[in-house]
Amino acid sequence: MRRVIGWAALALASAATGAPPEGFDAAKAFGARDGVLGVSISPDGRSLAILEPTEGRGSVLLVAKVDVGQMKPVLASSGSPERIDACHWASNTRLTCRMFSIDRLVDQDYGVSRTVAVEADGSAVKDLSARQRGHTLGFATNGGGIVDWTGGAGDGSVLMTNVHVPETTTGTLTAQTAEGLGIDRVDTRTLIHQQVEPPIPWATDYLSDGRGHVRVMAIAHLNSLDQATGTVEYRYRKKDSRAWLPLGEVTYLNYRATGFEPLAVDPDLDVVYGLDRASGRVGLFKVALDGSGKKELVFDRPDTDIDEVVRIGRAGRVVGASWADEKRQVAFFDPELKRLAVSLGKALPATPTISIVDASADEQKLVLFAGSDTDPGRFYLFDKATRHLAEIAPVRPALGSVKLAGMTPIHFPAADGTSIPAYLTLPPGQETAKGLPAIVLPHGGPASRDEWSFDWLPQFFANRGFAVIQPEFRGSTGYGDSFFLENGIRSWRSSIGDVDDAGRWLVKQGIADPGKLAIVGWSYGGYAALQSQVVDPGLFKAVVAVAPVTDWIAMKADMKNGRSRQQIEAQFGGAVNLDAGSPARHADRFAAPVLMFHGDLDQNVAVTQSRLMEARLKGAGKRVERIEYKGLDHQLDDSQVHAAMLARMDAFLRASMGM
Repeated sequence: MRRVIGWAALALASAATGAPPEGFDAAKAFGARDGVLGVSISPDGRSLAILEPTEGRGSVLLVAKVDVGQMKPVLASSGSPERIDACHWASNTRLTCRMFSIDRLVDQDYGVSRTVAVEADGSAVKDLSARQRGHTLGFATNGGGIVDWTGGAGDGSVLMTNVHVPETTTGTLTAQTAEGLGIDRVDTRTLIHQQVEPPIPWATDYLSDGRGHVRVMAIAHLNSLDQATGTVEYRYRKKDSRAWLPLGEVTYLNYRATGFEPLAVDPDLDVVYGLDRASGRVGLFKVALDGSGKKELVFDRPDTDIDEVVRIGRAGRVVGASWADEKRQVAFFDPELKRLAVSLGKALPATPTISIVDASADEQKLVLFAGSDTDPGRFYLFDKATRHLAEIAPVRPALGSVKLAGMTPIHFPAADGTSIPAYLTLPPGQETAKGLPAIVLPHGGPASRDEWSFDWLPQFFANRGFAVIQPEFRGSTGYGDSFFLENGIRSWRSSIGDVDDAGRWLVKQGIADPGKLAIVGWSYGGYAALQSQVVDPGLFKAVVAVAPVTDWIAMKADMKNGRSRQQIEAQFGGAVNLDAGSPARHADRFAAPVLMFHGDLDQNVAVTQSRLMEARLKGAGKRVERIEYKGLDHQLDDSQVHAAMLARMDAFLRASMGM
């Protein structure tokens, strides 16, 4: 362990208040990836597994004994092309890790995952994903995910999904003909696979009870062209029965789920928890799995969607519900955890965002995370028996001596009078300043939202003297159906209008200098930044877009494979609206200079989108610069790339606005 703190000392922990050290490189410090990418605790609570970044885009898995604190590297990845996504204990001495890479298969790039197991001393690294033989009729990019950590035995075996791909029968008597998603019990040491659930064509997911029993299954519905319709059928099992019974259907259209969406099984109550709509908002419900089908509302809010089930431990025990209004909130159903949350809030007043990351098998030792808007956060180990916290590691050690900017929840009026939630971040020490250079920073998605927490991008800009506003434009999630409208694509006029109104509000309040107002965005936020030039070319004086969508009609065409017309139309709408909403089709309207960044392996937004925008802007005689990063996907998850990108953004904004 890196540092041990008692309850009394914890109250003294707070964000830095001093000036940055001499020679401080803001782009490098804020662009660095988190110093801790994940923490897991062994079932007996005696060991920790800590995933940390290495230089650039790599990572290393470290194992430490809780009572000793010495850490040993046991698995590493360069991140080129494969990276370690997450690691978890399968037993007291055996770990599993999810690996991810982007590989070229049949002249196309695909995201490919696999799961490996490794001993806590770094030995016996083995691939748990089922092997495919050379004469399959296709390929499985999903190497299987773990749905139950106990495997029903607690001996290091796990329940894993297994994608079955049929094989050609030509010239062989042993070809595999089964197809679909099934479940295997996998011994993480011997690699013996025992089939628990046979493959079901178009099965998409399974839920276990955390004790080795599969209780819920999801199957996608197809149309006559074998395209997904967006409707998923859920089935369940009673206790001590193998028969599947209907649980209900959920329609996933237009970024919204309609119907009861199962999330977690409680074997003691014999219910499944899930999300469903109640009076235009999402609430947490439970449905009995005893055959009665009894459905009860567990928790909801009159003003905000519930978006998470809070779970704890290896069995994923449901202990609460979570939602985000101005700040992330949790309602604990478990009395002991409710009392613990109150105590932790008093002990860590400077870092009120506290969550349970992992727990030992008996839940007596908890891995916690605590952070805030002005504190990137720290991981702690809490021992219930001694009521003692030990700090595992800070998330952003390079920012330990840097004063960070407060993130203030606000509301501003849109042009039609709608009250739009937002977060305002002002440079440290300039909270009352007027006429600042300012940035509107819309979030990605579009079916997403910003939250009150440390965020490296607005913090970097605030450190460099910019005021930053992050509008929760209409089309954002969490605020109910009426605020969501038809989504940020079909209802782009309202969404972009709200984004632009955020900039106008900054000017009207005197916060922003109208001649030094810029817009920066990533993904859908990058699209919003570009489309703002089409709607009001004179508002922003500089535009920065990272991995942006630039042509919705091209995006729509790229997403047709395997999806029904109903799904596509619900998400995108008609050609006339998409043409008007595509900035690449209106490059002639641009007045401000544009800077774009994109990874060439982006699986979310094809790099061709920014290439097209650059070509159209150059063809129209506009000012544009595009930087393309090789071997990186949508997140550009590389510390050196982030640092270079931030430095270039800063220089571009200052030059464009005469600063």
